[in-house]
Amino acid sequence: MALEEVDTPALLVDLDAFESNMERMAQEASCGGVRLRPHSKTHKCAVIALRQMALGAVGVCCQKVSEAEALVRGGVGDILISNEIVDRRKLDRLAAIAQRATVAICVDNVDAVAALNDSARRFDSRIDVLVEVDVGGGRCGVGPGEPARLLAEWVASTSNLRFCGLQAYQGRAQHIRGWGERQSAVNESAAATLQTIELLSSHGLPCGVVAGGGTGTYAFEMASGIYNELQPGSYIFMDADYHDNLGEPGAATSGFKQSLFVYTQVMSRPSPNYAIVDAGLKALAFDSGMPRVNDMPDVSYSRPSDEHGILDLRTHPDSLRLGAKLRLIPGHCDPTVNLYDWYVVVRRGLVESVWPIVARGALL
Repeated sequence: MALEEVDTPALLVDLDAFESNMERMAQEASCGGVRLRPHSKTHKCAVIALRQMALGAVGVCCQKVSEAEALVRGGVGDILISNEIVDRRKLDRLAAIAQRATVAICVDNVDAVAALNDSARRFDSRIDVLVEVDVGGGRCGVGPGEPARLLAEWVASTSNLRFCGLQAYQGRAQHIRGWGERQSAVNESAAATLQTIELLSSHGLPCGVVAGGGTGTYAFEMASGIYNELQPGSYIFMDADYHDNLGEPGAATSGFKQSLFVYTQVMSRPSPNYAIVDAGLKALAFDSGMPRVNDMPDVSYSRPSDEHGILDLRTHPDSLRLGAKLRLIPGHCDPTVNLYDWYVVVRRGLVESVWPIVARGALL
């Protein structure tokens, strides 16, 4: 069917831009000599995860046990939960997954390690473990250096867990706008990570995996020579917030293409100066600001309510007829995706496929 026939609101993927983004990241990781483990919390889709792995990704990251369960059911066989899980029921489910797929998880607490090992032992599973180090994100993680060493030793002493390295993700650096400022933030993180690697190595705890990096900073982690596994997620889609990041000197943007859109329709024209569209709070995430109108860049979206958004047409009075359809660029791609059951996949104006978002709403 033609794109114009798609009902709204709908979550669109422009396949040409999407494939270009995937291929670019896969090539950069390969040329940089690092493994690519994209973050599936962005797309929550087994079809996309398998396409990423077909291009060379070693597996994917996710944040929740229920996300991991959905992806494994969809055929994904290698998953890192790049998050802390402490509830016994969730840990039991994780240990069950580890009987069917390669599973790793992050830890930052001795008690959580003991509980994880108990679940793995009950299910006769072996689970790989990364010690998460707070390298400036101010969220999860133990301190670099000695705190990380003590926790790694504890993991290594257990019966059913295997210490395999460090998770050193600098989340706060992803949206620092300036290229140089982002680079400085990652350099500080990399220095703390290297200090920790060297300390662990001197105590007989080699770090086979040193993981981190996101869409905003992966180039810096890769260039450091310290990280060997990258975890970007949003690069496949992009969003309005990531487009505000400046590229390297001489480049206005990162170079990744916008491939994710919310398709919306003009449902009311009460004034020549504005139009009402059918995509509001239930169709888009607004935590990173308003969506942008891809098809009319100088038209602004404002005043979202549950089912409505307003387009300011004072610069284009009477330009949109009732029923006209447009593509909006979400402010933040990840939570926008979580509002939909499927992607409508489009190439050059024609629908090619529909991909289920199998981990939509997977919060447990």
